Amino acid sequence: MQFPQSLSRTQLPLFEAFLASTAPLAEKALIPDEPQAFSEISLRGAAGHCLTLLAPMLRELSEGNDERWLSLIAPPSSLTQAWLRDAGLNRERILLLHPRGAQSALQLAQEALKLGRSHTVVSWLHPLEQPARQLLERAARQGQAQSLNISLG
Repeated sequence: MQFPQSLSRTQLPLFEAFLASTAPLAEKALIPDEPQAFSEISLRGAAGHCLTLLAPMLRELSEGNDERWLSLIAPPSSLTQAWLRDAGLNRERILLLHPRGAQSALQLAQEALKLGRSHTVVSWLHPLEQPARQLLERAARQGQAQSLNISLG
């Protein structure tokens, strides 16, 4: 059964008030104010398998449009120049950095992030407590970079 509607009467917008009140909240939830500067991945298993899982991600980071370096801080000993080549990474855009003397890997990662010469600084720090995470996040924001920590277990 159909009910004829008068063309002169307008339809009441039933959901307009609801959508108007929730749209800003939804947009704010979907679009954060600032991009996240710190991320962490935890991998368990044999070192070779973990590197196989990391290869596509590192390859993508090494081939990005950003002219800055992909810096790898204190990577596991199995991550060598030969592995980088075999995994198809752009070795011309990657820095392998190891701490020297009394410098810790955390301090080196923090310094690399602050300088801003790397678009992403990948570290292998385990365990990484909340204060260290906050230090890396602040340093990443200062250098307009991304910090990625990989925890192998």
